[in-house]
Amino acid sequence: MTVQPLQGIKVLDLTQIFQGPYASFLMAMAGAEIVKVEAHSGDRIRRGGGPGTPLSFAMLNSNKKSLTLDLKHPRGKEILKSMAKEADVMLENFAAGTMDRLGLGWEVMREINPRLIYGTATGYGISGPDKDQLAMDHTIQAAAGVMSVTGETGGPPARAGGTPSDIMGGIHFYAGILSAILGRNATGKGTLVEIAMTEAMYFTLASEYAHFHSTGELPERRGDKTAANSAPYGRYECKDGWIALICVSEAQWVRLLDLIGRQDLKDDPEYASPALRHNHETAINAMIAGWTKTRSRDEVYHQIRDNKIPVAPVRDVGDVMNDPHMHARGMLNKMDHPYMGEVILPSSPIRLSEFPPTPLEFFPEIGGNSAEILGDWLGMSDADIESLAAEKVI
Repeated sequence: MTVQPLQGIKVLDLTQIFQGPYASFLMAMAGAEIVKVEAHSGDRIRRGGGPGTPLSFAMLNSNKKSLTLDLKHPRGKEILKSMAKEADVMLENFAAGTMDRLGLGWEVMREINPRLIYGTATGYGISGPDKDQLAMDHTIQAAAGVMSVTGETGGPPARAGGTPSDIMGGIHFYAGILSAILGRNATGKGTLVEIAMTEAMYFTLASEYAHFHSTGELPERRGDKTAANSAPYGRYECKDGWIALICVSEAQWVRLLDLIGRQDLKDDPEYASPALRHNHETAINAMIAGWTKTRSRDEVYHQIRDNKIPVAPVRDVGDVMNDPHMHARGMLNKMDHPYMGEVILPSSPIRLSEFPPTPLEFFPEIGGNSAEILGDWLGMSDADIESLAAEKVI
């Protein structure tokens, strides 16, 4: 058997949607046993399961097992408590106070298992004046300041694509759990791990906070530009798409001038540093765009890349899903699912040289592992399990 870094760690995962499931997915890919505890209806993004299961659910719930459990039923509560005695980690991302109201929160679980690491991930945290505020990625982007700096000049605030607040929250959740596991190795005691999405997003706006601190001015929504005093730093239209580039050294700036035929600016004192060039940002962007618009995206990308200037094509999700580089590295994997057909599933982006990657396994069906889990964790007999099913506890 291949040893993995979290092998032997048993996790009760009550999380749903994106934030918590991403953290437990990373744990699963590191070898932990993840028991996804779901209501009979399943995680909200399953959409009832079966052929309607979205790819997002499949991505976030690989390598897990599913146990259905009614946590409002007295027997359901007792089963979760019994499992908590056997668990190393318990995760939830319900609204603040939900698990306490069910009688299944941190204070109860720590009495049952003093070594238990209990993780709670919310939008605003479990203390403070906003702790009861409901949160989704969209609203957290607004509250965390991301929308205020996203969008075009003169336009309204805009949301960033994807769900960055959920995923940043999930990354911090995972890091917090790993820190707690290391802490338990030192102290022998479990701990409460708490993550708030608004706080996890704070560092993403480091440049904007630096601008505000140094100038006293709020960063503008500038679309293809940055709050940092740097130029060129933008996106540029080509004949059949867009590229993004930035120059971070004088050597890169000089090579770019050679490439686009503007050697006349090499010795111009008004363009002699990033801060000075920032004063001519509009002219520089127009100059670069005049060159890119006459060429294809791939031509521009390869020419700039070959000159060792940071650049990337602006790719759509289809481009990214079929990226040969990530497929070659094993980050992306084409797999055939019984009812979803061909799917592309990501592995963990975390790599450890002394541990081989964990093979991907498809997400579990709702409650598909209930009998196996209750037998393995609690030693329940088939008759006991059938009785629980008859009472709709599982």
